[in-house]
Amino acid sequence: MHGVTRNSLIPRELRQQIRTGAIQGQTSGMAPGFVQANLAILPKDWADDFLAFCHVNPKSCPVIGMTQPGDPFLPLLGEEIDLRSDLPGYYVWENGVRVQETTDVSSLWRDDLVGFAIGCSFSFEHALMDAGIRLRHIEEGRNVAIFRSNIPCAPAGRFQGPMVVSMRSMTPADAIRAIQICTRFPNVHGAPVHFGDPAAIGIADLNKPDYGDVVEIRPGEVPVFWACGVTPQAVLQTSKPPFCITHAPGSMLITDLRISEISLF
Repeated sequence: MHGVTRNSLIPRELRQQIRTGAIQGQTSGMAPGFVQANLAILPKDWADDFLAFCHVNPKSCPVIGMTQPGDPFLPLLGEEIDLRSDLPGYYVWENGVRVQETTDVSSLWRDDLVGFAIGCSFSFEHALMDAGIRLRHIEEGRNVAIFRSNIPCAPAGRFQGPMVVSMRSMTPADAIRAIQICTRFPNVHGAPVHFGDPAAIGIADLNKPDYGDVVEIRPGEVPVFWACGVTPQAVLQTSKPPFCITHAPGSMLITDLRISEISLF
């Protein structure tokens, strides 16, 4: 990229780099101060049920944008956003089974597909770091650690399943501060759902994440868990829609929306 760092690029420029394949992989730490989003794309006849599921599970699935059937664009979230090509990685699902991983879904697009952008916790990471809270996965260039929990989502229509959570390790004092900071941002998962004993939410081994990367927890630190926008991927494995496209975990849509625009205070 000829000496230009990713953090110096504005979201539109990052999306252009992603679209051409110049940027691949996870997007944590990119576009500080801007909102990132998870993605779920479903046929129209499943979209109403999925929207209802998001409405009753706003912690894990806060919808920040939705397309009309067949429309891959989200102009309210960013200039020329194209859901078919502007994420670094996509998963393709059939009947609840992942059948493909790709960097572009243009060839799979259909006139009946509805796209949902769901707020992502990567969005508030810059606010945590501004407060002096260190985030080891960003320092090490890793994806966040992500786990299926035993916390049940509220069922709606044909959708039901467990909440998925992302984990960041920090000192207890920083965990309290993180709760205070993230409460301001409910549209990107808000405050953590749990911190401390992972077994209390059904996680047996922090060194075996279901998605993402292993992130070390050092002496004096505790694991802090946020509701995660990978939740729909766990839910669709149970609900088995005939066709679905999601983001690959950690590979987000970078929007033009500033995190300050969605802060409660």
